[in-house]
Amino acid sequence: MDARNYKAVETLRSGRLITIRAIRPEDSTALLEVFPELDKYSLYLRFFQNKTKITDQELKYFTEVDFIDHVALVATADPIDKIIAGGRYFAYDHPAKIRSAEIAFMVLDRYQGQGIATLIMKHLLVIARANRITQFEAEVLPENAKMLAVFSRTGLPMRVSRVADVLHVSLTLSLDVTESSERVF
Repeated sequence: MDARNYKAVETLRSGRLITIRAIRPEDSTALLEVFPELDKYSLYLRFFQNKTKITDQELKYFTEVDFIDHVALVATADPIDKIIAGGRYFAYDHPAKIRSAEIAFMVLDRYQGQGIATLIMKHLLVIARANRITQFEAEVLPENAKMLAVFSRTGLPMRVSRVADVLHVSLTLSLDVTESSERVF
């Protein structure tokens, strides 16, 4: 699979079409432009801290990925191909000798509730299976019910444990890449 050139068109619950594609280094300007549109509470749910800007180092991390261990997709909407959401995973070898990946998402507030994170998750799952990832993991604040619902809707075996004030979510992925990703949603 050529994740670096990944692209798919999806239909939102509203009927609107979006494109889910691989992030590119030239998306850095677009990310800087949409960042101020993110609600402070949404940023807190994603980063677990108050965040007012993206540093140069973070911008490079967000846009310059290798598409092997670090995969990032964005959702864009017409008419100007505006970035409205993103999701990523960072793979690593788990101590239990399985290939795991930490996943994270961000959706502009005015586009939340339309199924975008679920769609990005579906496409990350396709790429992860092709890259032999066997587990997705995420750290989620307990009050982030929307993100927990996205994970639950996958239908994948899910374990949730609490460490201090954070929930650790583990999703077990099937490695059968011939299985349709739609079967788990």
